[in-house]
Amino acid sequence: MANKFVEELRWRGMVHDIMPGTEDQLDKEMTTAYIGFDPTSDSLHIGSLVPIILLVHLEKAGHKPIALVGGATGMIGDPSGKSDERNLLDEATLAHNVAGIKSVLSRFLDFNATTENKPVLVNNYDWMKNFSFIDFARDVGKRITVNYMMAKDSVKKRLSGDEGGVGMSFTEFTYQLIQGYDFYHLHKAMGCKLQMGGSDQWGNITTGTELVRRMNVGDETAKAYAMTCPLITKADGSKFGKSEGGNVWLDADKTSVYKFYQFWLNTTDADAEKYIKIFTFLDKETIDSIIEEHKNEPHLRGLQKRLAEEVTTFVHSKEDFENAKKASGILFSKNFNEEIRTLDESLFLDVFEGVPQAEISKVDFDEGLDMIAALAAKTNFLGSNGEARRALKENAVSVNKDKVKEDYKITSTDLIQDKYVVLNKGKKNTYILKMVQS
Repeated sequence: MANKFVEELRWRGMVHDIMPGTEDQLDKEMTTAYIGFDPTSDSLHIGSLVPIILLVHLEKAGHKPIALVGGATGMIGDPSGKSDERNLLDEATLAHNVAGIKSVLSRFLDFNATTENKPVLVNNYDWMKNFSFIDFARDVGKRITVNYMMAKDSVKKRLSGDEGGVGMSFTEFTYQLIQGYDFYHLHKAMGCKLQMGGSDQWGNITTGTELVRRMNVGDETAKAYAMTCPLITKADGSKFGKSEGGNVWLDADKTSVYKFYQFWLNTTDADAEKYIKIFTFLDKETIDSIIEEHKNEPHLRGLQKRLAEEVTTFVHSKEDFENAKKASGILFSKNFNEEIRTLDESLFLDVFEGVPQAEISKVDFDEGLDMIAALAAKTNFLGSNGEARRALKENAVSVNKDKVKEDYKITSTDLIQDKYVVLNKGKKNTYILKMVQS
């Protein structure tokens, strides 16, 4: 089992740190392992896709995955990688976020499966809510020294001011102890022997392995292991998982499937070569072949297209991928005016999200809207009537991607979904007219 799992992760570039003995344990028997998810939002973004994929790989290799939602730790805030104290969430917001994250995780892991290694979903609030401060300080706090906790990078950086922050509260200082107790609890209650996470979690995870050892003194069978994956970066040094609109989310109501698909389609060659190993389940031979073909014909962007297909299908569905691909192709189609009308309104709006628009009354369309009004007088798409005339004379203006002259009038027959018209000046400037009744 170990070779299947750890070696699979190694060639994909998904192993950063691994505690000695971890591979032997995975090789020996079906092993229960967990990863924690922080409920700072009611959804997860693509930064969380790596730990999700880790759990899926774990299950495929015959081991038992536990997804932990941090209902308790979410009340405190993880200082790892943070330079400032985090705002605490109220209980109602936290409960809402926990429910949202459970919903997302359920799309990737079948918590209702009947297999021996079926995935399990837990919330650490369930075992922390009745744990008194005195009991925690006596039973858990005495096991780990302050010196041990201070030696962790996440603590040292905050206390030294390296991160430019303002120190660390006692609340955040205790975070690693509570996360460590999670490992102990899962070890005791479910036989969990491995915790995984991002490389920034190494300090918290090893505190957990230490706590398991110290709270089971004399029990030689009480073994606990740790493994982390690298934090995903972009080749140019900019932050992974961000687009112009902010985070790229796993829920379509936060990031549309079209925008999600476009994010992967627009990755650089260097990033796509790395991401296709991490974010897809394609085997090594297939990936090597795709990369080789791409190097021979990079202009076809075959690598990015396959990456976008695999990840969009995994996170959403095959049908969602097909619709996003279709919408993407229509933008550059010679039959744009015809094909754009086959999209439903929501997908049309996804495609043109963020494009400026003006509302034009139905009366104007009924009478025929002249091009100067459409470009300038009624919309301010172009700066002046003179600029509009020049653009029309230069044959730079199109209505629904069909070139038009100054004498053209826009009517209801130009409407897409009985509501929209797409104007372009050149290839890069786009504007939407939206018909309103008044």
